[in-house]
Amino acid sequence: MKLWTIQSFHAWEEALASGYLVGNVNFVWEEFLQPYHWMMEQMKNRLPNYRDEYPVWLWPDRPDLRHSGHMSKGKKAVLLEVNLNEENVLFSDFQAWHIVLANHYLALTEEEDLLFESGCGNMSIEESWQRIFNYDEIRQYEYWEGSEDLQAVTGAVPLSRIKHIKTFIGR
Repeated sequence: MKLWTIQSFHAWEEALASGYLVGNVNFVWEEFLQPYHWMMEQMKNRLPNYRDEYPVWLWPDRPDLRHSGHMSKGKKAVLLEVNLNEENVLFSDFQAWHIVLANHYLALTEEEDLLFESGCGNMSIEESWQRIFNYDEIRQYEYWEGSEDLQAVTGAVPLSRIKHIKTFIGR
């Protein structure tokens, strides 16, 4: 399966030295550590070959480097095409992931949101986060219309799985 990741040039140099690309806790904002650990737990439960590394973030569609936002302005980076087995990849909804990052309840409807806020919800915040993996279901609800951005995570990526490398400077 063809996927894409954007990495800092420093991360790429580390991958070349170690033989694999892996996520780095030093690049995770402190307020996002809990959600990252939750995602790592999901990876542990869902990916048979995952070994507790910080996630490498991937996209099924090639990012358009003509637009800004992929890397800090002026910073050297790489766009990597990665070929992975599906069993080593966990897909989720990009927009819904931001609810997890914000440590909020992931409601499907306004009514469900109000029920949760009133204390009458039928699941916990963390239980509601499981919905990020049901991206087809999420999109059926008006709260999530237009949310068509899939993202993926994996553990360590051996260099042999990297099929294309494009160096660029962030805009």
